[in-house]
Amino acid sequence: QVQLVQSGGGLVQAGGSLRLSCVASGRTFSSYVIGWFRQAPGKEREFVAAIRTSGSTYYTDFVKGRFTISRDNAKNTVYLQMNSLKPEDTAVYYCAADPDVSILTMWRPNGYDYWGQGTQVTVSS
Repeated sequence: QVQLVQSGGGLVQAGGSLRLSCVASGRTFSSYVIGWFRQAPGKEREFVAAIRTSGSTYYTDFVKGRFTISRDNAKNTVYLQMNSLKPEDTAVYYCAADPDVSILTMWRPNGYDYWGQGTQVTVSS
C-alpha cells in the first residue's frame, strides 16, 4: 500500500506560479503511474496530468504548455509545476498513484488505487 502526502497549495494571483508536491511512502514508488487531478466545487474530479514509469507525460488541453509534471524517484516525490495560473485553475488538487493503470484509463479518477489528501489552489483575478 502507498500513502501520498501533498503540499504546496495556496493563494496566488493570476499569472503566478505554484509548485505542488506529492510525497509517497510505501512499496516501490518508482513503479507507479502518478496522476494529478483537480476538483472545483460542484464539479466532477478532472484529469490534469500524468507521468508514467517510462517518464512519458500527458496533459489535459486546459493546462498544456502551462503545467509540468515530473517525478524524483530518489525522493519518492512527484511535482506539478503550475505557471501562468488562471482563475479557472482554482480547485482542490489531488495526486494519485497506481501500479498498473493503463494509458487508456489513466485519464479517469477510478483508474487509481491511491490518493493524496488534496490541497487547495486558489487563483485570484
